[in-house]
Amino acid sequence: MQASHTALAGAAPASSIRMNSRVLTATAVVAAVHVALLAVILTLRHAPVEATIESHVMTAQLLPPAPVAAPVAMQSVAPPPPTPAPPVRTKPKVQPKPKPTPLHDAPAPSQTPVAAAEPTPAAPPAPAAPPTPAAPAAPAIGRQTMEISAPKNVSHLDCNIAKPDYPALSRRRGEAGTAYVRFVVGLTGKLENIELKKSSGFSRLDDAALAAAHSSACKPYLEDGQPVRAAYTQPYNFNLED
Repeated sequence: MQASHTALAGAAPASSIRMNSRVLTATAVVAAVHVALLAVILTLRHAPVEATIESHVMTAQLLPPAPVAAPVAMQSVAPPPPTPAPPVRTKPKVQPKPKPTPLHDAPAPSQTPVAAAEPTPAAPPAPAAPPTPAAPAAPAIGRQTMEISAPKNVSHLDCNIAKPDYPALSRRRGEAGTAYVRFVVGLTGKLENIELKKSSGFSRLDDAALAAAHSSACKPYLEDGQPVRAAYTQPYNFNLED
């Protein structure tokens, strides 16, 4: 029994030594592999990357130059010669033939020479004609028209004289008086040239009198059945008692 136990004890350490050597071997192999891989990685990392250069080949083909058109020769056309104008035929002027001068016989030496003719006295100047009297000036038409159309002062007319309104302010202030308004009755009875002939002393009363004259109406003034322009002065009395 002791011998078997001793044999088993001797066999156990031998098997454990073998296993340890295998583990070490495997570990060493793995480490070597890792070191080799690390070296490869470092080598590839630091190795310069070669740039790839692409070469492109370009082909150029030279074309023959285009033919240049020959310049067209400019032919100068000479203008046609001017047509000569037909000659103008003029008739020759016929010059009058000179008349022969008659020859007078020379006087005989025994005859006396003829005296020179005396100059004829000039005729006396004709007497000047008497001045024609100027025609009488025609009467001025404008003056006649003014005389015809001038109004005639009359003392009465057939009129409807409007009564003036007494201004209220004039009544309160005690203004009173008589205003004289002159007007002209035309050929149709229309009142013309209405104006203040004499003031009452108060402008409000004068304005009221003029307004009443503009509101009045008259018939034409007749003379021998014909209308005549007539001038008349109308008094307007402003009395506080009225």
